[in-house]
Amino acid sequence: MNYRRLGKTELMVSEIGLGGEWLERHNTDECKAIIDLCEEKGINILDCWMSEPNVRSNIGAAIRGKRERWYIQGHIGSTWQNGQYVRTRNLEQVKPAFEDLLTRMGTDYIDLGMIHYVDQEADWNQVVNGPFLEYVFDLKKSGVIRHIGMSTHNPLIAKKAAESGFVEMILFSINPAFDLLPASEDINTYFADEYDANLGGIAPERAELYKVCEQNDVGITVMKGYAGGRLFKAETSPFGVPMTPVQCIHYALTRPAVASIMAGFDTPEHVLDAVAYETASEEEKDYASVLAGAPRHAYSGQCTYCGHCKPCPKDIDIAMVNKLYDLAAMQPDVPASVKAHYEAMEHTAADCIACGGCETRCPFHVPIVERMKRAAERFHSTTD
Repeated sequence: MNYRRLGKTELMVSEIGLGGEWLERHNTDECKAIIDLCEEKGINILDCWMSEPNVRSNIGAAIRGKRERWYIQGHIGSTWQNGQYVRTRNLEQVKPAFEDLLTRMGTDYIDLGMIHYVDQEADWNQVVNGPFLEYVFDLKKSGVIRHIGMSTHNPLIAKKAAESGFVEMILFSINPAFDLLPASEDINTYFADEYDANLGGIAPERAELYKVCEQNDVGITVMKGYAGGRLFKAETSPFGVPMTPVQCIHYALTRPAVASIMAGFDTPEHVLDAVAYETASEEEKDYASVLAGAPRHAYSGQCTYCGHCKPCPKDIDIAMVNKLYDLAAMQPDVPASVKAHYEAMEHTAADCIACGGCETRCPFHVPIVERMKRAAERFHSTTD
């Protein structure tokens, strides 16, 4: 298992994580079998947004005696009322629900205290301008939560969080299908039976979000990485072609600022399907060829940092140069951290000999030679 730094939290999390939602349908022994296998395979981060009491207890039982091996994303604002899940900002309901999470998990702290499910502007304003956020700050001050996170499906709200200064990491929905769609306050739009046939390329709001998170050192953990399984079948995929779990995982992990994808596991076999990523070949990880050859929604002209441009005769990491250039292009002046990453590269855009070999391999027909030229101008004008 590989581990990545989760932004400014400094936590080193497994790049494959455990999204706990599917555990709701399982008993104690079944949950333990899945969680034990996750631990055996090196997974060390889990997300529990669910308020249902039994699943919380089952997860707690599975990690009993091994709490220190796990980073827990625990949600604040997810409550259980009259036998059903309710999202609320009412502290009379929020506080006992969060205390219940601690009790059932068998712990006195949560590593990542997640402000739960903020997709609407009005909800964001209610959270940041009211007692809810004060409660979150109090939890952190007392050490009950170690870091403040937030979950959202809306890139505009996620950007506000990334720029807020107090949100340290974000749980965000990322997959090749969702990335096509513009920002929305209604999550159901992401699960439409059909997408607009004119969609193509990553929506600008989402591309900007990933760059803003990278710039502000706000780590991302990923939910909905499989689009609820829709991407696994040609008839339900908006691309008209199926993808594999490994391809979906690789897509998520190549987005800027992403540290871990919280995959949902209904069976131990699902765990094995996900961790197969760690030993997968480049061909097995290749999502780019699938998307480029799909009958619908191509990503033509847009770099997805997929790495198909390799090898370079000058050994330039073209995908990384492109990623750093995109980050640098957002600001009037190149951010110091981006500049430092670029200057640390053994071979940079200035080494490009414009041979064009990379362009013949790019599945999305990105004008790489021109981008290398612009990157060299951008970075070397600031380093001379």
